[in-house]
Amino acid sequence: MAASAEAARMAAVRRYDILDTPPDGAYDRVAALAARLFEVPVATVTIVDEDRIWFKATHGLEGVSEIGRDPGLCASAVLTDDTTVIPDTLLDPVACSNPLVAGPMGVRFYAAAPIITADGYRLGTVNVLDTRPREISEADSATLADLAAVVRDQLELRLSALHVVRAEQERRKVEQEKRQAEEEARQRAERDKAAIAVFASTLQRTLVPPALPAVSGLELACHYKTASPQEVGGDFYDVFPVGGGRWAFFLGDVCGKGAEAASVTSLTRYTLRAAALVDADPTAALKALNTALLLDAAVGTRFCTAIFGLLDPAPDGGFTVTLATGGHPPAYHLSPTEEGGVRVEAVRAKGGMLVGAIAEATFASRTLHLAPGQGLLLYTDGLTEARTADGHMLDDTGLLDFLAHRPAPVSAGALIDDTVALLDTLPDTERDDVALLALSVPPPDAAPAGITTTVHSAAAPTADVSVGQENRRP
Repeated sequence: MAASAEAARMAAVRRYDILDTPPDGAYDRVAALAARLFEVPVATVTIVDEDRIWFKATHGLEGVSEIGRDPGLCASAVLTDDTTVIPDTLLDPVACSNPLVAGPMGVRFYAAAPIITADGYRLGTVNVLDTRPREISEADSATLADLAAVVRDQLELRLSALHVVRAEQERRKVEQEKRQAEEEARQRAERDKAAIAVFASTLQRTLVPPALPAVSGLELACHYKTASPQEVGGDFYDVFPVGGGRWAFFLGDVCGKGAEAASVTSLTRYTLRAAALVDADPTAALKALNTALLLDAAVGTRFCTAIFGLLDPAPDGGFTVTLATGGHPPAYHLSPTEEGGVRVEAVRAKGGMLVGAIAEATFASRTLHLAPGQGLLLYTDGLTEARTADGHMLDDTGLLDFLAHRPAPVSAGALIDDTVALLDTLPDTERDDVALLALSVPPPDAAPAGITTTVHSAAAPTADVSVGQENRRP
């Protein structure tokens, strides 16, 4: 590759700002899907840097984040627009010396499709590897190329979200300097004039993270179920680090269902994640999302409700929680009482409006302390709008009464399990999606905090598939 062409390719890699970023479920899912489709033990999503091959996602290759840019595999595959297939690496004069071939792993088969941008630059590859020689068909090569195109679309969507947030942050800074004497509401209204880039049109299948992260000193649990296995839902949630020992989380609900709602959900998740990386203030994240929804013509008249929270570790082992709301039902704060019961408080931040409905929308926040033994429950309205056997909605009153009878101290896993059990007793739970996210701080004498994940997803083979995961840290 000529030096000028390689320089242009590296400029494209830098443009996407993807190198050394944390793991992301969308790319992990592509690697897992590739391994399953090709029935191979190892699949990867790589970006080819100047002097290394960096792994954005790996399946079956634990503990490896990068390798040198030696000739033979990814470094060669990124030179062509076509799928590279090496049926037997030991017979290939270049690949045979690659560390993955000559080393302990003993790779004998390799196939890779380049990740090509819209303007023709090859950023990296989607690869499948096996320890035995094999052949693949032209259809298999096309499938691998399709997976590389999915990765490209993910990169485009992420890049668009970063551009929107950065442009919005710069505009807010300029407006604040010009209008220091004006009230905050006027500033927010004028910020909505910002123009944003058109988001990639590919429908994103990854609407919720495949697993919750392990947060030291905190127990997390979630539940997600779509109304129908044939329809993509519009509920969303996520938990991710924002630096400095702090964690952000959000949960919300896009208006409507189906493919259009799913595309807005994907846009919402990436915008909130990107906004938090620039400014972790929860109200700022909702403002950025409001602007993105209003100015993207593909969204149309769709809006959403959302709660965005920030977790800051506190000296007592608990967390300071800042919650910003955008038209979403209240969160519930559960605290043990001296009598051995549980006190339940609805956490409402007055003034939070729907996100993406009007340009002048305002958002409010509230701070609370999540102490050891306490918990916090977030949910979408599919829970409170479910109807009981007598035809009445569960509503806030029924949910409040249910939560008041939970045992103390509060456990996120038990809280989600109990709430799912409640839903299972209701005859009318197929009208709307339901997303639940619970957080709790174990008492000092309890076992280490961990994660309990309960998932019912329409993406599974049936509408009622449970997946449990527990991940503990001291």
